[in-house]
Amino acid sequence: MESLHFEEGAQQQEASNNTDSKRGGWVTFPFIIGSHISLTLVAGGWASNLLVYLITEYNIKSIAATKIFNIAFGCNFLFPIAAAIISDSFSGSFPVVSIFAFVSLLGMIMFTLTAVIHSLRPPQCVIGSYPCETPSNFQYAVIYMTLLLASLGVGGTRFTIATMGAEQFDKANDQGIFFNWYYLTLYIANAISFSAIVYIQDNVSWGLGFGICAIANVIGLAVFIMGKKFYCQVKSKGSPFTSIARVMVAAIRKRNILRSFGSHNYYFGTTEALKMEDDASMKSLRFLNRAALITEDDKQLDGYYARSWRLCTMEEVEALKTLIKLIPLWSTGIFLSISIGISSSLITLQALTLNRHIGPHFKFPAGSFLLFNFLATAISIFIVDRFFTPMWRNLTHRPLTPVQRIGIGHVINILSLVGYALIEIRRLHVVRTHSHTNQPSLVVPMSAFWLVVPLAIVGIGEGFHLPGSVALYYQEFPISLKSMSTAMISLLLAIGFFLSSAIIDLVKRTTVWLPDDINVGRVDNVYWMLTVIGVVNFGYYIICAKLFKYQNIEEHDGDSRSAL
Repeated sequence: MESLHFEEGAQQQEASNNTDSKRGGWVTFPFIIGSHISLTLVAGGWASNLLVYLITEYNIKSIAATKIFNIAFGCNFLFPIAAAIISDSFSGSFPVVSIFAFVSLLGMIMFTLTAVIHSLRPPQCVIGSYPCETPSNFQYAVIYMTLLLASLGVGGTRFTIATMGAEQFDKANDQGIFFNWYYLTLYIANAISFSAIVYIQDNVSWGLGFGICAIANVIGLAVFIMGKKFYCQVKSKGSPFTSIARVMVAAIRKRNILRSFGSHNYYFGTTEALKMEDDASMKSLRFLNRAALITEDDKQLDGYYARSWRLCTMEEVEALKTLIKLIPLWSTGIFLSISIGISSSLITLQALTLNRHIGPHFKFPAGSFLLFNFLATAISIFIVDRFFTPMWRNLTHRPLTPVQRIGIGHVINILSLVGYALIEIRRLHVVRTHSHTNQPSLVVPMSAFWLVVPLAIVGIGEGFHLPGSVALYYQEFPISLKSMSTAMISLLLAIGFFLSSAIIDLVKRTTVWLPDDINVGRVDNVYWMLTVIGVVNFGYYIICAKLFKYQNIEEHDGDSRSAL
């Protein structure tokens, strides 16, 4: 695979380093990727099987466990944003990764202790038997602290280490090779976690499974620190959020200035006014232009003007405008994240009630079913990039735009929800057919591998909309806010998982669809509800897409700036 020619890239970088004594380059690659593999293995090792652990070892009822599961995953995607702000504004990448890798280790030690020390969890209870002793306040506090440490560890390392890896290279080609290896190893490490680690936890020992993750964490932290003398450490350059806040504050402070001005009255800083005089974007959201309006009060003691909380450059103003124009289109992805969050937790509950045997002796872990979604996403990304996109160009004589790619993902996601609902209808039919007793949590004589079909469809949808979203935000965000582009995806997933927990709680309170024993509930109605909302959300997406105009028109063929 051309993009994975590590040896070739390494040789090129080595030749370059012979004449350049600065740090960084391919010598840092083994340390960064080695620690990345270990820390990804750790994250998948506790997150992939968390729902099963809470239900089987902590006797937490299924729906309550799904809410904890979704909140934990929401934190996994929210904390990277905080880590990026800290890294950009204060410390740089190396201290952030080092500290949070250690925090991750504390979390894995806590997980291991909860698994081996019986007093840290309630007495084990067979699923379906009543009554089961619930965790005490102390035991809840321990598991919540464990989840907090583990989530902080994931949030502070996963994306920050990718940024640090890219910082080691000056050439875009070398950065591209690094990112290909980063994502390849991300998939490989997650595949190991979702299969081997989960199998050990389910069939050998939870303590051993978490213990292996703790050892991997130690290795990852040690490997990362060992490379310190080779790293090129980029100094913090300030948070882009500060620039956004300054524009808003400056515009509000000058809100009473009503008369119109020409472009010569605005502060452009190092940007030439001629480049922006005819820019149509200056005519939109004019209120924000006030932040760059020059007044006598903005003059410094030396007689010059400078950026402050009263005066911003037009470049900063336009950056905020771009962000505001992207928000409606971005907001349509919230429901996608909600549906993924709800289905990823309910799918595990469904798998626990179904026949998971492969042959007479092997029982497929319920927590490993999300592996099929993961594999489908990886395969579909490859197929879309290598086959679907060129075919689209040949048929339409136009490139597949990011907005179109996201839209296809919306449609496929709706189809997956229909698939989930139909399989659940079949599962409930089998439950009613074979249930002759009032025994709760009946194991349904139906293969759990029917769930692979909608999981694969979801993965195909993610193969369209996730890369499309990354491409759109990275392409459209102004240079000063490029570091926020990937954070927008992380924020989407965080909001989605948090809201999915709230929606599950609302459905449980207002309907009978989600009892603790889903065999007597109507999970299919939950999926139908999500399907209807998904259709409405897709209509909203179409409206937003038609109204959206690409700013970086040079990225697209043709003269039209329309997103569709």
